[in-house]
Amino acid sequence: MTAENWYRGVIGGTRRGPAAWIARVALWWARLPYGFGMGVRNWRYDRHPKLMTRVPVPVVCVGNLTVGGTGKTVVAEYVARVLRELDRQVVLVSRGYGTTNGPSDEAMVLEENLPDVPHLQGADRVAVANAAVEELEADVIVLDDGFQHRRLHRDLDVVLLDATQPVTSEYLLPRGTLREPVTELRRAGFVLFTRCDQTDPTRLDTQRSWLAKQFPTLPTATTVHSPIELIGPDGTDEIGTVGGKKVAVFSGIGHPPAFIRTVEQLGATIVATREYPDHHPYSRHDVDELNRWATDLPSEVGLILTTQKDWVKLRVGELGGRPLRAVRVGLRFLDGEESFRNALQSVLGVVPVEGSE
Repeated sequence: MTAENWYRGVIGGTRRGPAAWIARVALWWARLPYGFGMGVRNWRYDRHPKLMTRVPVPVVCVGNLTVGGTGKTVVAEYVARVLRELDRQVVLVSRGYGTTNGPSDEAMVLEENLPDVPHLQGADRVAVANAAVEELEADVIVLDDGFQHRRLHRDLDVVLLDATQPVTSEYLLPRGTLREPVTELRRAGFVLFTRCDQTDPTRLDTQRSWLAKQFPTLPTATTVHSPIELIGPDGTDEIGTVGGKKVAVFSGIGHPPAFIRTVEQLGATIVATREYPDHHPYSRHDVDELNRWATDLPSEVGLILTTQKDWVKLRVGELGGRPLRAVRVGLRFLDGEESFRNALQSVLGVVPVEGSE
């Protein structure tokens, strides 16, 4: 078991025993100085708006309250597509977590799915945003994973809440996964609940009711991460070909159980799984290890599946003599899509058309 998996078990309550209990107590106390520091930081920006830098074009931020995967890449892709449909020169800007040299896995996925939308990365997102305007003539910027980045002013903050992991039951880091208190949702301009098909409807209704009570004017929508196609070395395959097959899956993402549920919803039977840390940089050793793992799988396993984020770093057609394919997903709205698209149009100064989609 990796240290990351052990830590997840501790904060999630699935790890038992004296060591896990002591760790939870220590992490509970450690969250206090973290929360104090985050509170002071947010107070400074709230009290002194001039600390924020405004670039000369609209900025739409896609972010969340927690560490781990809520599906930001898929939402950022959707937002960029909508803005491109409005004939805008869109540039994606991100910090580039998980990489020290070259584009991150999210950037590679977005480049593959949105070849006409440039993606700039850098720790100084204000400088990167200015470069997007000055060098790439951007007239709108999509800031990926930037809700906690207060220094760059944004015109719309889209915050994602994973419906399978209610933030109301979470603690601040390092005891839990919250980057900042849930009260900071007051800064949001729109909330998207993601993975709504992977949770009980009553549980989702409870979360929406809580949000409506705490933030009555905050608009919301519900979405799912819908599988679109299978990606392989020679192109794409129909997603329906997975149904009825016995498969093995592996991933290195923020929330691996969500990918497992997606594959199960496709009608596949998962025989074996393997998890890596989020943003895992696959090495030659990792590929050799995956080949050994795949070779030892039961004979009835005819397909290995991974995420597109993992695929862009591997790009191998098979493992252990079995075909490897990536599941590409897209954003699908259950409700609120018109309201969300209108919010994006309003940022651009476009008057929303009643009844438009």
